[in-house]
Amino acid sequence: MKPKLVRVTTVPISLEKLLEGQLKFMSNYFNVIAISSDNERLKKFGQHEGVATFCIEMTRKVTPLKDLLAIWKMFLFLRTERPFIIHTHTPKAGLVGILAAYFSGVPNRLHTVAGLPLLEARGFKRFILELVERIVYSCATKVYPNSFGLRDIIIQNNLCKSRKLEVIGSGSSNGIDTDYFNPEIFSHRNYLTRDEWNIGVNDFVFCFIGRLVGDKGVNELVLSFIQAFSEKENVKLILVGDFEADLDPLTKETLFLIQNSNSIVHTGYQSDVRPFLHISNAFVFPSYREGFPNVVLQALAMGIPAIVSDINGCNEIVQDAYNGVFVRPKNADELRAKLLELYYNVDFYNTMRANARVSVIDKFQRGKFWNATLQEYLQLGH
Repeated sequence: MKPKLVRVTTVPISLEKLLEGQLKFMSNYFNVIAISSDNERLKKFGQHEGVATFCIEMTRKVTPLKDLLAIWKMFLFLRTERPFIIHTHTPKAGLVGILAAYFSGVPNRLHTVAGLPLLEARGFKRFILELVERIVYSCATKVYPNSFGLRDIIIQNNLCKSRKLEVIGSGSSNGIDTDYFNPEIFSHRNYLTRDEWNIGVNDFVFCFIGRLVGDKGVNELVLSFIQAFSEKENVKLILVGDFEADLDPLTKETLFLIQNSNSIVHTGYQSDVRPFLHISNAFVFPSYREGFPNVVLQALAMGIPAIVSDINGCNEIVQDAYNGVFVRPKNADELRAKLLELYYNVDFYNTMRANARVSVIDKFQRGKFWNATLQEYLQLGH
């Protein structure tokens, strides 16, 4: 009998985007059960990956009564299934899954940290978020920051004992499938995507992919772009992602510029971001905080250089002036200068573009990360 492995995220999109293919790979060695919210979408994920699923409704906000109910349901499930390993991702799933696993006696309680929202919080909210992290880490048997910089931050803030912390491979939560994110297979989609979104063949295109929220640096990006290229009709900014007005809304000024500028293209959420990266000249990701941003890996694998914040995760993928450039977070003036530099300095841009794809192929291949994760599991014994 294969030992049981339970993987938990708060919402199914995290399973789809953060762990795509990994659960199917692990099912060769374990009986895998995926737990998340939204039963219909979760079932589709399970069918795609060939693994069992179990739905427990969890919220991304602080909802004490709903959280207690989720912990109780998780506890009952784990007492029945008796898994050998539970491995949680995302903050709420970590709280629900690790606490329930602790009280139900699951021997191996693993949690991946892909970012720390508390770093941008203040006052009572920060106190609550920090308390939650401490509880999860103390009840876990092992904690996996998905970047070395994030590991250092956790230690510096005294959130977890260093002996529990380990970064898998070179970082990330799932590595990068460089066969899937390959610009050579998208030449036939080039003109189709441009025509669909009214982007000229000679336009210089900057691209952002992610949640359109404040702490991703979208306010600074939109303002910097408009200031830099207000008189350039051949420069476009593609924003791929949804707004989250209930969690971290953009400013009214930013929303107005997005809705009224002919140079900004908002596509909404896209299940396949490759066509947009393929028609882009540069990727821009001025986030305030990250764990290990997969979208930066995806952009580089598609052969385009990146402008990123000089923060943990981002600065472990991008090498300044080699495959991209750094900006300080929350600095619109510096971001505007880098946007202009990549547009006007052709030799500098071409050098970084030539280095983009090769910089991630060897270090962050998905198969290597899966095998490194598997070795973490196997060393726990049975």
